[in-house]
Amino acid sequence: MTQLPSTAVGTLDLSRYRPVRVGSAPMQIDADAQGRWHLASLETLGAYPDRITDCLVRGAEQHPGRTLVAQRGPDGAWLHISYREMLEQARAIGQALLDRGLSAERPLMILSGNDLQHLQMAMGALYAGIPYCPVSPAASIITTDYTKLSHFVRHLTPGMIYATDGSTCAAALAAAVSDELKNEVEIVIDRGDAGRASTQLADLLATVPDTVDAANAASGPDTIAKFLFTSGSTKLPKAVITTQRMLCANQQMLLQSLPSFGEKPPVLLDWLPWSHTFGGSHNVGIALYNGGSYYIDDGKPTARDFAVTVSNLKEIAPTVFFNVPKGWELLTAALQDDPALCQQFFSQMELFFFAGAGLSQAAWDALEQVSENQCGQRIRIMAGLGMTETAPSCTFTTGPVMMAGYVGLPAPACEVKLVQVDGKYEARFRGPHVMPGYWRAPEATASAFDEEGYYCSGDAVRFVDPARPELGLMFDGRIAEDFKLSSGTFVSVGPLRARVISTGAPYIQDVVVAGLNRDSIGLLVFPRLDQCQLLSGLGADADATKILSSLPVRRHFQQLLAQLNSKATGSASRIERMLLLEEAPSVVAGEQTDKGSINQRVVLTRRAELVEAMYAGVAGTDGLLILE
Repeated sequence: MTQLPSTAVGTLDLSRYRPVRVGSAPMQIDADAQGRWHLASLETLGAYPDRITDCLVRGAEQHPGRTLVAQRGPDGAWLHISYREMLEQARAIGQALLDRGLSAERPLMILSGNDLQHLQMAMGALYAGIPYCPVSPAASIITTDYTKLSHFVRHLTPGMIYATDGSTCAAALAAAVSDELKNEVEIVIDRGDAGRASTQLADLLATVPDTVDAANAASGPDTIAKFLFTSGSTKLPKAVITTQRMLCANQQMLLQSLPSFGEKPPVLLDWLPWSHTFGGSHNVGIALYNGGSYYIDDGKPTARDFAVTVSNLKEIAPTVFFNVPKGWELLTAALQDDPALCQQFFSQMELFFFAGAGLSQAAWDALEQVSENQCGQRIRIMAGLGMTETAPSCTFTTGPVMMAGYVGLPAPACEVKLVQVDGKYEARFRGPHVMPGYWRAPEATASAFDEEGYYCSGDAVRFVDPARPELGLMFDGRIAEDFKLSSGTFVSVGPLRARVISTGAPYIQDVVVAGLNRDSIGLLVFPRLDQCQLLSGLGADADATKILSSLPVRRHFQQLLAQLNSKATGSASRIERMLLLEEAPSVVAGEQTDKGSINQRVVLTRRAELVEAMYAGVAGTDGLLILE
């Protein structure tokens, strides 16, 4: 066993960064005779509450009038719910759920996106010890194919389904709640017309608390807090059991990794969807656990909707800001041109955090440059490795390295085991933040854990420096995405994707790598049409076909392909063709998650004909073929 100090010399020069306290516990790192590595923090995990709503109760006692959550109303003014108000509302709603006999066997399902009413319902369920399941709007509101939603309803057998706007969700409710289930599932709405008998949220809020406090006291660490569905790239999604212990332990792990959250109440402005673990467990949890305030951002990291985020940031000054890579790139551009935005945005800022996908080094460097130019200091950029099954965080970038792809070191109480799988190290995790299993899926649960009880993540990692493992880990892709060419050559998809996106910035949104059982690698490229339009020299009204077919764009991607291949070391990294796609990745079809992550397997399946056309060397009607 090797015990390594926390003072290992690394590459991070903190003198250029705004001071912020980050955990730096020593690590225990050792390798066994089978070549498996074990990593763990030597810092003991501090005490944490039995229930996440204990933080709500504490907040209502210690700072009752402080804003817990806020959202703009119809008139544009911020509507606030304080800690005291949320506790009162949670007690009333929790009592109403108990009166209706809801339980783990008949949980609450929430179809709405992020809004005040969603959090009221969630807190009510949590306080009463009743699980709830937030459903992605992609499965309930955006789509017209309700196959996944129907699966969720059949699998969970909810006793109640909530939708803020009944009219928006009427079609989904009609498709997912069949006539034989109408008497089993109560529909609750805040407004609109659900197209069937429904209860008003106001009725639940008017319930007089009676037995709910006793139910809250009877719940504990093993009580199921929520169900979160996986993406289901190859099979129907599985419901991850998230317990109260998982939520509370993970927040304590996060607090010890980033102690600044406990030094002053954090302020968040955030859009990341609550149907995903990062937005709903990690980010909302940071505010609640540390007595902070969470402002719901109705903007999105798209060219059309990011103006809403910018408008919000001119009023709300976060202490920590979370976003996906596209959001950071849009924000970087906005900060360069708006001194008033910069003054407000950087006034309290302590940490940046990205999620959903890796931030390219080019985007990383641009963000640091604009920070230094505008406020004289850089802001520390944090990331980590996490997943739905671990509530979500396992590692944080608390080590002495800061660069794209770095996922850091284990948080306190998280045990990490690295096991060789298909030539890579798979990261496996054990600790109080890891799920007990998938709901009503014993076979899937059994296959998710190894013989020592470690959750097998399917994520590959590697050491920053194999000679200095104390520096921490780099993300090395998803093992399931890797494949072999017809020659038997193994293609590591994750690093290749990262290299293409970084080298191709700012003209590439994302990339899918093809080549399974073929002679060579091909790329399906989702271009950034707004950037390509500027490159093309065409007017703003030019369509995707004209933009991608323009000579400047064709030349640029031809040069990009040559540049990428100039550093190729063989068929495992040489790209012989790429197809520029006109159609953006579809959230509804599952090609992209709500928070912007690409599902490679779904894209390759859905666009199989385009893949065939690419390898046949012909340009289809849905994209432009570029050959080496």
